[in-house]
Amino acid sequence: MLRSLQVFLALAFCGAPVPGACAAPLPLHQLDNGSVRATVTEAIGGRLLSFSLAGRPNFLRVDPAAGDPGAAVDAEAGNVGYLGHEVWAGPQQEWWTRQTVNPARAAARAPWPPDPYLSLARYTLEERTAAQLAMTSPASPVNGLQLRKRYALVEGRPNSLRLEVEASNRRATPVAWDIWFNTRVHADTRVYVPVASAGDIRLQASSGAGRTAPGYTVEHGMFSLDVPARGAAGGPARLGKLFLQPAAGWMAAFRDGQAFIIQFSLQPRSAIHPDQGQVELYHDYRPGEVDKGILEMEVHAPYLALAPGATMEAAQLWTILPYDGPATRAAHLAFLRAHAQQEGLGGL
Repeated sequence: MLRSLQVFLALAFCGAPVPGACAAPLPLHQLDNGSVRATVTEAIGGRLLSFSLAGRPNFLRVDPAAGDPGAAVDAEAGNVGYLGHEVWAGPQQEWWTRQTVNPARAAARAPWPPDPYLSLARYTLEERTAAQLAMTSPASPVNGLQLRKRYALVEGRPNSLRLEVEASNRRATPVAWDIWFNTRVHADTRVYVPVASAGDIRLQASSGAGRTAPGYTVEHGMFSLDVPARGAAGGPARLGKLFLQPAAGWMAAFRDGQAFIIQFSLQPRSAIHPDQGQVELYHDYRPGEVDKGILEMEVHAPYLALAPGATMEAAQLWTILPYDGPATRAAHLAFLRAHAQQEGLGGL
């Protein structure tokens, strides 16, 4: 299964305008302990491209044909939707306001695209073993940060992968940012987040004809994203973003016979930049075109000021388990409760 994914990714990324040309083959690295499998590249922002149980489909949504991984990266670059998992710096509204290499974006206070030096540039692979990978980005002239990423299988937890990020200020002046994990999955994935109350949720809907806001349910201290049954009758597209203050440091998702759990360090609301939420869910669900949509499972670390040369860190623990039950809220929550003690899931 993973070998097939590797071949698919390699062929897709080698798609060049000139037949037979492949100027930028994508380097791919496997982390495989027989229980879980991950594929990582130091190209295109040191990106995580797949994560799954052995023999099961990739849980992440990726688009390997989105662009050319060998294209030049500079301050004029736009976003390329390779998807998978990447790391940004928050808050989004400040992305282009603290730099001089693209004055037009600074003047416009552009909220898009993400910093290309962190999300598109090739990282330097520093360590490669059977159990872990470590890589470092270039220092970004856009936000002043340099990222060091580490992906590691976890001894004693055969179904888990640990993601660690260090962000260092490479400017001669202070900067202030957060570390922002962004994990893309399929639009019909069902997601759960523990919350204390509905007041811990803020909705930012996308207006427009043929659109409605993402739907959700909050009962008994648990948020769930409402997703129509696959193949259900059409309706308006669901498009928007949810900002959540979680009650415990995790969220879970179900799809393709797998339960995917992301764990992180719970932060007080005061530690998170007010424009953001510690957990954010961007949902683009299109009836009749579900495979063209996306769900982003995002986590922000604390917003911190960094002196020149100072470093901040954040981490996630990913766990994936087999799930062969029905696709209902009740069944999903029963599964999570049954595994809560083993996996360390609070708030259940």
